[in-house]
Amino acid sequence: MADLSVNIGKLNMANPVMTASGTFGYGLEFQDFVDLEKIGGIIVKGTTLHHREGNPYPRMAETPMGMLNAVGLQNKGVHYFVEHIYPTIKDIRTNMIVNVSGSQVEDYAETASIINELENIPAIELNISCPNVKQGGMAFGVTARGAAEVVSAVRKAYKKTLIVKLSPNVTDITEIARAVEGAGADSVSLINTLLGMAIDAEKRKPVLSTTTGGMSGAAVKPIALRMVWQVANAVKIPVIGLGGIMNWKDAVEFLLAGATAIQIGTANFIDPAVTVKVAAGIDDYLNRHGYASVRDIIGALEV
Repeated sequence: MADLSVNIGKLNMANPVMTASGTFGYGLEFQDFVDLEKIGGIIVKGTTLHHREGNPYPRMAETPMGMLNAVGLQNKGVHYFVEHIYPTIKDIRTNMIVNVSGSQVEDYAETASIINELENIPAIELNISCPNVKQGGMAFGVTARGAAEVVSAVRKAYKKTLIVKLSPNVTDITEIARAVEGAGADSVSLINTLLGMAIDAEKRKPVLSTTTGGMSGAAVKPIALRMVWQVANAVKIPVIGLGGIMNWKDAVEFLLAGATAIQIGTANFIDPAVTVKVAAGIDDYLNRHGYASVRDIIGALEV
């Protein structure tokens, strides 16, 4: 068996396979199907400072080779998480990571500060694809200035490993990646969902209540792979790759492109045990090709 361990900042992971936020609940929902402690890291659903109802239904739609979602960060807020969720997940022996979202810089920083006090949460993932209500609804992550502003504020409030999740809905994702690196991010994860829509031709109406939503699944993989490769060559901090990873081969491609770790999202809805299968597949690949460690193939793409 090869050495599958990797490091993301101060985060030590037994293997490079993680779950993508919003696709794995709080982990507990999957414990009847998979050994949670065999997953390198579990990123729980998006958490905000205050309770959010999310968007009206319908807010999910299937697409060819993927899905659209417009859930709208439905959650009961960080204080509920601390009091009710954290006690149920804190003893799971893997990296339990909280995805943090907000609508203004102060919300992000306060939420991160509260999570900073939780001993068994070693990292947060910052979702900067959220609309900034103080600047007319433009997402924090679509400008270098906006991304750096929120990351800098959170960096002051949060002392553990800080992962920043990048939006693909930008002209130059490397510019955003360098901005958050400069503002103190320990790692970047990408890509978040692409903006898409679906139409019901018979009703002549959008399928989603919000008209547009985030597209994920196998169809986005080539775009995600390209962006991961670009960012891995633009920053010095570890890159976590995600977007359309459905099996071990997809995961290996992201590692070769420069990702230190990968996240699996939509595939969890198809096969709840896909994470451990991917980890096993990576191990088999390394053994077949004579690699002693997964670190030997990170960024090993020959261009």
